[in-house]
Amino acid sequence: MAQLLIVDDERSICELLEITFRKEGHRVDIAASGEAAKRRLESQIYDIVISDIRMPDMTGVELLQYAKEVSPGSVFILITGVPTLGTAIDAVNFGADRYVIKGDKLLDELKPAVKQVAENVKLKKEAGILRREIRRLTGLDHIIGTSPKMRAIFDLIQTIAPQSSRVLITGESGTGKELVARAIHENSARKDAPFITINCGAFPETLLESELFGYTKGAFTGANDNRAGLFQAADGGTLFMDEIGNMSPTMQVKLYRVLQEGKVRPIGSTEERDVDVRVITATNRDLEKEIAEGRFREDLFYRLSVIPVHLPALRERREDIPLLTRHFIEHFRGTTGKRIEGIEPKAMERLEAYEWPGNVRELENTIERAVALETGKKISPEGLPERITMYYQNHFAERQLPDRSLRLIPEGGIDLEKHVAELERAYLLGALECAGGVRTKAAQLLKMTYRSFRHYAKKYGI
Repeated sequence: MAQLLIVDDERSICELLEITFRKEGHRVDIAASGEAAKRRLESQIYDIVISDIRMPDMTGVELLQYAKEVSPGSVFILITGVPTLGTAIDAVNFGADRYVIKGDKLLDELKPAVKQVAENVKLKKEAGILRREIRRLTGLDHIIGTSPKMRAIFDLIQTIAPQSSRVLITGESGTGKELVARAIHENSARKDAPFITINCGAFPETLLESELFGYTKGAFTGANDNRAGLFQAADGGTLFMDEIGNMSPTMQVKLYRVLQEGKVRPIGSTEERDVDVRVITATNRDLEKEIAEGRFREDLFYRLSVIPVHLPALRERREDIPLLTRHFIEHFRGTTGKRIEGIEPKAMERLEAYEWPGNVRELENTIERAVALETGKKISPEGLPERITMYYQNHFAERQLPDRSLRLIPEGGIDLEKHVAELERAYLLGALECAGGVRTKAAQLLKMTYRSFRHYAKKYGI
């Protein structure tokens, strides 16, 4: 649904366009003159302005010039019953998005143009709402999700960020552990100091030691200069150690000592150096199981997991899949320059049904591939990887259930009460968006009393 302004001194044209686009669900205002249109543009933001070129008080091109000053984000479509080469050139030169000739095919030209603009506006608004909501919750744009599980993560980030306690982040690969670590850092008093990351599983033991603690000149072959380690480089800030479960027993002992004493000794040195570093670690392993099987030190585990944070798998927060999908479409159409406007409902249905063993990272890669390969305006089911389509066909398509939400019930079942609560909250937020934040109007859209709306809004923390 878009906000349209129709400008034409012919009443019949205004009425025709108003009736047509209101039936299509758009909000429509009309103005019978250029001056009336200017007053409208001064008090209201319009997604699309459709204006006649010839009017008694000013031309459509003059109105276009004025609109570009007061409402540069509006799409401007000029229409005329007397087409000339000069007016067409002026329309293009002054930034008209479309030039349409009045006649029998007027609606055939205007309707698809308005539909395309409305879809783009919707995508931008959803992306903007998502970004504002994420900023409100975390102060960051790069963690996406409004599901109850992710809201709990956001609340936890806000609670623990101001502290200096160590944090252990657990979760499957691809769930965004580094993003959460960075969010904790950027919401802390250390945000202006370094945030340094290291993947402990990417280094052999000897190299990992030199990376973390540094070395002195001549400490080993190839040590031609003194070099500070990452603990010293992160002094005053945060050191994020990913895949901590891959660390060797010998390195575990050395790390424990640094955490206990707050000092590091570079390889080859006899001097210890004080460091003030907040250590955040992450792993996709079950460290308690690793402890039981003798592969991880229990004392180090308790040093690291002062505050444990567990990230849910994407299949545990399927309600975030549409938000993530729209976010990635917006991102990759920007980087590729492709005019992808969204995703077809049947394609989204497959994404929501899939198990996502690679979690958010796999979804991101899937959307990047789909945007790159898509030749139409929307990502279609055919543009998705075969594994996603096959999974959907094997688990959901053959059930032949009439309701889409029922088709997406996983084999393990669903918490109905929780699912209904999430739907209620989503509808309240959607109504508020449509009503521009006016609660009484939102209540009317949901066919409920304002008192009931206020009760539900309080219940769901809106």
